[in-house]
Amino acid sequence: MPRPDTSGPLAAATTPSSPTGYAFAELDTGAHVEDAVLAEECALAISYNGISYAVMMVSPSALEDFVAGFSLTSAVVQSIDEIYDIQIEGEGIALHAEVDIGNRAFWSLKQQRRNLAGTTGCGLCGVEALEQALPELRSLTPGRLPPAEHFVDLRQRINEAQELARRSGALHAALFVDAAGEVRLCREDIGRHNALDKLIGALLREGLDPRAGFAVVTSRCSLELIHKAVRAGLSTLVSLSAPTTLTVEWARRHHLNLIHLPHHSAPRVYSPAPQEKSPSQ
Repeated sequence: MPRPDTSGPLAAATTPSSPTGYAFAELDTGAHVEDAVLAEECALAISYNGISYAVMMVSPSALEDFVAGFSLTSAVVQSIDEIYDIQIEGEGIALHAEVDIGNRAFWSLKQQRRNLAGTTGCGLCGVEALEQALPELRSLTPGRLPPAEHFVDLRQRINEAQELARRSGALHAALFVDAAGEVRLCREDIGRHNALDKLIGALLREGLDPRAGFAVVTSRCSLELIHKAVRAGLSTLVSLSAPTTLTVEWARRHHLNLIHLPHHSAPRVYSPAPQEKSPSQ
């Protein structure tokens, strides 16, 4: 399958187009008009071996990474090796990703589509939705927590890595901090799920070990992001917003290290669960 340009540590797989400037007038300030750079988005239709699967609204950068990560975290494929090729076609706001996957994955995909097509009753539809929201996941092998020094000035380093957001705002980011504590990859998107899918795809396509470091999401950490992290084999997920109770429970259940990085205090480890101190301590 195609490999991304790795000329720089934060290089995107697809070179983003220049964000577009739009004129605006400030409210109640007369004729004062300025230009603002706004985030871009487009519709990306995804097909597997010629079968349409989904249409996603995404930012038009690192699309090959997004498709690879989305394919894995949506359980279309079980490993990056089942993706043989990704071709992005079209221009403007309508793009198409044609993905060539292996026979086993394609057979499983067709079975999934057949099952969904047969569920016409409201009850069955509800069951299908619940199964997708609360899927069975294979637990991870517990991994070590990152050292505290890797979190020093991390928020500032995240801001510096978000090249698109600095120009236009309105973008989430997912980043990978390697075993040396350096920000190795940064992927941005209008969708928080898309940003993490892009990061996971970049890790897989560049052959980086997802357990040799940790991922960071700038958005709130919802249960779906836990699903994606576990399926991708990440050992640690860091969020800039506090997690929910369900997110913590699922992270602990599946041995995913979950850390919240507040604005003005030390990182808070929610998973693994802290050991209770004995009365003598």
